[in-house]
Amino acid sequence: MAGKERLRKLSERPSKPGERLSKPGASPNQSSEVRSEPGEGVNEPITDRAGVGVRLICDGSDLTDSGDGVRFEIECKGEAVPAFAIRHEGRVYAYLNRCAHIAMELDWTPGKFFDADGAYLICSTHGALYAPESGACRGGPCRGAALIRLDVFEADGKVYLRKG
Repeated sequence: MAGKERLRKLSERPSKPGERLSKPGASPNQSSEVRSEPGEGVNEPITDRAGVGVRLICDGSDLTDSGDGVRFEIECKGEAVPAFAIRHEGRVYAYLNRCAHIAMELDWTPGKFFDADGAYLICSTHGALYAPESGACRGGPCRGAALIRLDVFEADGKVYLRKG
């Protein structure tokens, strides 16, 4: 259960990518990782202090700056909905994997969400361009629409989805 309590504390404050946070009572130079206890894992939600569900998406090292994203699913109105997480300019962002122009998945091959320059998220079907940091349309047929952003945070080298 110590892992759950540690995650509750970590989810209440933002962290920088790759930052290691110390265990309570440890010296500032000591670091630790959130470790799952038996039965805890990617598909088993836990909660933070506010009672908000938190789910592990991936290791932070799985996301490189403007590189491949990590696909995952969330439940929405009883249905599994595709989503993805990416890293851009050192920060982690996540969105539903659905173009704002027409509800189609963005990636042209699993995990490929960025354009050739790594500057924008691009819809592989219609060429709509989205700002990685906000999901706002920056060009193409999406005209002022935006991707649906998900609440994610990074702590102790792991990326988590905050639900609720």
